[in-house]
This record gives sequence, C-alpha cells and structure tokens, in this order.
Amino acid sequence: MQQRDLKKFLLLLAVMLILPFSTAQGASDGEHGSGESIEWQATDTYRVMNFVVLAAGLFFLLRKPIAQSFNSRISRIRDQLAELEEKKKTAEKELARYEEKLTALDEEAKKILDDFIQQGNEARIRIIEEANSLAERIEKESIKTIKHEFKQSKMKLQQDILNQSILKAEEIIRDKITDKDQAVLIDEYLKKVVLL
Repeated sequence: MQQRDLKKFLLLLAVMLILPFSTAQGASDGEHGSGESIEWQATDTYRVMNFVVLAAGLFFLLRKPIAQSFNSRISRIRDQLAELEEKKKTAEKELARYEEKLTALDEEAKKILDDFIQQGNEARIRIIEEANSLAERIEKESIKTIKHEFKQSKMKLQQDILNQSILKAEEIIRDKITDKDQAVLIDEYLKKVVLL
C-alpha cells in the first residue's frame, strides 16, 4: 500500500511541476510576438523561485520515504539473493548426493557383473568336471560291458566248439569203431564197474 501511495504522490508532483512551465511557456509566447526577442521578466524569477522552493520541499519531504523504499527494495533483493544462494547450496548438496549414489550404483553394478562372471566360470568348471566324470563312468561301464560280452561270447564260442568237437568225435568214433572194438570197450567198462 505504501508503494502505491508513493507512486501516486510522485505522479501528482510531476504534474504540478510540469503544469506551471507549460502555462508559463504559453503565456510568454502570447506576450512576445513571433519575431521579438524573449526577455527575462519578474514573473519568471518568481516562478523559478517557486519551483526551487517546491523542489527543495519535495526533496526534504520525500527523501526519507524514497530512501526507505529503495532500502526496502535493496533488502528484499538481498534476501532473495541469500535465499537463492541457499537454494543453490542445497541443490549442490543434492547433486553431490546423487553423484555419490550413481558412483555407488556403478560400483555395485560392477560387483554384480564380477559375481556373475565368477559364478559363470565356476559353473563352467563344475559342468566340465561333471562331464569328464560322466565320460569316465560311461567309459568304465562300456569297458565292463564289452569285457562281459566278450567273456560271454568266448564262453559261448567255447561251448559251441566243444559241442561241435563232441559231435565230430562221436561221428569219427562211429565211423572208426567196429563191432570188435565195441565188445572190448564194453568188457573194459564192466571190469571197472565191478571193481568199484
């Protein structure tokens, strides 16, 4: 409200200062012709003195309110600057805090990545070891199975050879043995049975 009153007062003062000069100028133009020289008159001295007194009075009257207005404006600007400086410091602190968080996040991301790489390497080594162990087990079982199959095939082959040999021997004996040989064999068999 004080600012508004001060502005109204200054506007009124400006009108009061300009009005006497404009009327004085019109009067002096009317009194002196267009071709005549303008001379200083007594009324002009009074007007200048009135203006000086009015200006000095206004200066003394308005000196404090204008100074106070300027001082309050300076004070407000100073307060705003201090507030802005405080906000700037707060923003810088926030920025530093966020930069710290970003740095911590970068470090954490690097740590997580390193952990994943380490886990991947450990898993790869474990898988390779398990694959090697499985391959060894399969190889041992395969060798065992092959040996067993070979042994069974060998036994079967021996059995087949034995059966074939017996059949061949029977055939040879049937072809070579005569009735006389059969009688001798029967007698020898009977002697052995009796002795037993």
